[in-house]
Amino acid sequence: MRTPLITRQGYEELKRELDELWRVERPEVTKKVSWAASLGDRSENADYQYNKKRLREIDRRVRYLRKSLENLKVIDYHPQQDGKVFFGAWVEVENDAGDTLKFRIVGYDEIFNRKDYISIDSPMARALLKKEVDDEAVVTTEAGTVTWYINSIEYERN
Repeated sequence: MRTPLITRQGYEELKRELDELWRVERPEVTKKVSWAASLGDRSENADYQYNKKRLREIDRRVRYLRKSLENLKVIDYHPQQDGKVFFGAWVEVENDAGDTLKFRIVGYDEIFNRKDYISIDSPMARALLKKEVDDEAVVTTEAGTVTWYINSIEYERN
């Protein structure tokens, strides 16, 4: 079960993607499908086959985005979050081996194509929630258990 939360920036990005798909990309692909279909035999028409497939992908993504945007709860920064790890925080952690990581805790729909974002539902995020700088968080995954120490917590103010 995914937590239906999203940052304001993440929400705006999903809305932009939906708008781009619906108003720009879908009409272009629909034109290509119509043009390719007008050429006759569709079974051997690569343009038709490819664009028809692309149209199905766009429609599937549009349905997903519309449903998601309806159900997601936008979480904005609040000053009372300062000093503790909550949704939307940028956190830097370090382990005993001296490895450091810096990432932002965000909603599931925001983690794709971003190496520096982790889901609120991840073991790391769950272990860090409500902790403060210099606190330790014990994170257990299939790979084992690691203790991380919080070096810094920052928030992007809207």
